[in-house]
Amino acid sequence: MPFHGGLDWGGTAHAVCVVDDAGQVVARIEARHDAAGLADMLARLRKIAPPAELPIAIERPSGLIVDTLIGAGHPVVPIHPNVVKACRPRYRAAGGKSDPGDAYMIADILRTDGHRFRPLQPASDEIRALRALVRGRDDLVAQRVALANQLRSLLESFWPGAAAIFAAIDSPIALAFIARYPTPDSASRLGEKRLASFMAQHAYCGRRSAAELLARLRAAPAGLASEAEADAKGELARALVAVLERLVPEIARLSSRIEHAVAELPDGKIVMSFPRAGRICAAQILAELGDIRDRFQTEDQLAAEAGVAPVTHASGKSRGVVCRFACNKALRQAITCFADNSRHASGWAAAIYTRARERGCKHAHAVRILARAWVRVLWRAWRDGVPYDPARHQAAVRIA
Repeated sequence: MPFHGGLDWGGTAHAVCVVDDAGQVVARIEARHDAAGLADMLARLRKIAPPAELPIAIERPSGLIVDTLIGAGHPVVPIHPNVVKACRPRYRAAGGKSDPGDAYMIADILRTDGHRFRPLQPASDEIRALRALVRGRDDLVAQRVALANQLRSLLESFWPGAAAIFAAIDSPIALAFIARYPTPDSASRLGEKRLASFMAQHAYCGRRSAAELLARLRAAPAGLASEAEADAKGELARALVAVLERLVPEIARLSSRIEHAVAELPDGKIVMSFPRAGRICAAQILAELGDIRDRFQTEDQLAAEAGVAPVTHASGKSRGVVCRFACNKALRQAITCFADNSRHASGWAAAIYTRARERGCKHAHAVRILARAWVRVLWRAWRDGVPYDPARHQAAVRIA
C-alpha cells in the first residue's frame, strides 16, 4: 500500500502520522478525543486515500479509537509496545520522546515491517460482550480479595476472634457477624444461645455448631487495643463490611449471567466439553480466545499467547529456558486454572502432571506443562469447531 499510518493513543487527544512508501511524512494530525475531533480525523484521512487502502498501526488494540477506525474501514494493525520500544534506537540516539514523534515511528515501523504484523480482526458482538463481562468480573473479584484481606488484617490487629470464627471472611455469615459485633466489647456478652439465635437468623448452613464456633472465637488471641482505638477500628471494619456486602452479591449476579452467556455460544459448548472446565473458567478462556479462527494459525501461537510455552535463551555455550512473561496473562490464568482442575477428572492429565512433579518441577511449573499439553487438544477442537471427545484423544485412551 502506498500510505501507512501510525497513531499514538492519548487520553484527551491522539497524534496521527501518515507516511508514503519512501518514508516521507504526508500528513500529521492531532485528533481530539471527542465526536468532532474523531470525525475530522477520519475526514482528513479520507482525503489521503480510501480507508481500505490506508492501514493504521497502533499500540493499544482496543478502545473507542480502534472501533472508530475499524468502523470507517481502515485496517488496524496492533503493534506491541515492546516492539515499539525496541525500535526506538533506529530513530533517535537521545532519549527524547513526543506524541507526534511516536506516531511517525509507529507509521514507519508499519511501512518497513508491516509484513510481520496481522491486521486486527474484531470478534463477534457476542464474544465482545462476554469479554466485557468476564474482565469486569475478574476486576471485581480482585477488589473483593483485596478488601477481604484488608478486613482480615484490620481485625487481626484488634479483634482476632472475628476473623477466625468463620472460614471465609467475605462470606455472608462472616460479614453479618462483623457488622453485628465489630469490637470485642460488643461481643462480651455473646453466649452459645445468643450465637445460635444469630446463626438461625442469618440461615447459617455450615457444619459447625454454635458451641464449636464460640470455642473458636474464644480461642483466638485477645486484642490489646484501647477502647478508643477499638471503637475507631470497629467503625472502619463496618465500612469495609458494607462495601463487601454490596460487592459479593453483584459478583454472584455477574457470574450467573456469564454462565448463561457462555452456555449459549457454540464455542462455549466446545470449551465446556473439556474435563472440569466449568462455565466461569470456560468463559474466561473463550473471552480471550475469541471466535476468529485465523487468529491462531498453529497451536504454538496459541501456547505462546497463553504463556505456557517456555522461552529459550541460547548464545554460544550458554543456554537457558525460562517462563514466558510476555503473554496474555488473563488467558494464561484461565488455561492454567482449567489444567489444574482437569487433573482431578482426567487420568491423562493426572499422568502428565505427576511425571512433571517427579522430574522436580514445582506445582506451578507442572501445571504450565499440563496446560501446554491441553493447548494442543483445545486448539484442534476450537479450529475444527467440535467438542472434546475423550474417545478421539488417543493419548488419553492409551492411559485409560
